[in-house]
This record gives sequence, structure tokens and C-alpha cells, in this order.
Amino acid sequence: MAELLRLEKLVAGYGEARVLAEVELRLDEGKSLALLGRNGAGKTTLLNTIIGVTTRQSGQIRFGGVDISGMRAEARAARGIGWVPQERNIFRSLTVEENLTAVARPGIWNTQRIFGMFPRLEERRGNLGNQLSGGEQQMLAVGRALMLNPRLLLLDEPLEGLAPIIVDELLAAIRRIVTDEGMSAIIVEQKARKVLPLTDEVVLLERGGIVHQGFSADLLASPEMLEKHLSV
Repeated sequence: MAELLRLEKLVAGYGEARVLAEVELRLDEGKSLALLGRNGAGKTTLLNTIIGVTTRQSGQIRFGGVDISGMRAEARAARGIGWVPQERNIFRSLTVEENLTAVARPGIWNTQRIFGMFPRLEERRGNLGNQLSGGEQQMLAVGRALMLNPRLLLLDEPLEGLAPIIVDELLAAIRRIVTDEGMSAIIVEQKARKVLPLTDEVVLLERGGIVHQGFSADLLASPEMLEKHLSV
């Protein structure tokens, strides 16, 4: 299977502060990865470094066989990296439909497919971003990232602070994206038992370094490992 993303001895952080310590990671086309760890382990920093909004101090990021280490975030997005940050970053003064079409790139994901996956958004297609609930804003953030028709989707805590019924809707959507559609994805999530069944592989971070890499199913079947590294 073709390699999509490779991180080699990646050291990164914010300014002179170092958060990630020589991280080595590989993700193949069509594979999904759960990125787990306690608060402060460096999970969000790792996603932010892949998209290009931190300070890379050393090491290399290769995407689709191309060194993107020195590229700006916009250039990385244009190459096919979609990002759903914790803050969602939707356009609050634009309608749902305008949020989607403002960033659209040609491909299989269009407004009709997004509305098919998130019927709530179609019902509110004329509502402004600031008129949506938190769960609807998260759906819109995911939909907007898909409208870029990315090769790799980065999801940072997509279930955080959401009502159980919305969590179930988003999990179903993520399953469709990574399992049915076969999109490569890296998912940061505190709810390990929710995300591990959706992903092929898992990486555990502690203090900015990788302490475990393996198959998601194996970690899910190991309560001792989950307790040791995640206290769940």
C-alpha cells in the first residue's frame, strides 16, 4: 500500500518551546489512525505541526512523497490535508451553505453529499454559523473540511463537549468517511473506546514522544494498556 504521510525525527513546538521529541510516524493511503494520550501529551501539537501552524525545529514531514516541511499551512491544505481543529473555526457570519461552498475544491465531496451525511445541516442551510448549536457547528466543521476533497483528514477532539445523540451522529459520519469511503485520517480523541473501533492503527503519546504504536483492535482488547497510558 502506498505511503501517504511520514514524519521523520520530528521536533516541534511553539516558539522556542519544544513539545514533540523526534516523533517517527507513517500512515498509508486509505488507513486511519487514532492518536491518543493524556492531556498535555502533545496530540494537538502533532496535528498542528502536520498542518503547519507550529514551529518545526527539526525533522521532516513528507506527504504524498513530497517534503512539505517548509510549506505554509495554505499550501499544505491545497495539497490535500483537511483539518478540523478543536475550535472548529467556522465562518460565523456566513450561512451553512456559504461555509461549505467558500472552501470547495473539485471532487466527490459536494454540498449534496455533506447534506446527505448531516441532514441537520441541510435543514439549517440558510442559518448563519453563529446560529448553530455546538454539535451542528462541529458537523459543519467536518463538512467544510471534506469540501476540500482532501487525501488526509485531521480531526482534533471531534466529540468533545457534545450531547450523546450528537456523538452518535458524528461517530456514524466518521465511520462512513474512514471505513466506507476509505479516506485516510488521524483522529485525536479522549474517548479511546469510541474511536478505536473506527481506526486501523493507534499511536500513544506521552510527553511529546511515542510510547506505543500498533493496531487499534489490539489496544482495545488490552484493558491493562488502556489503564496504564490513558487511565480508562
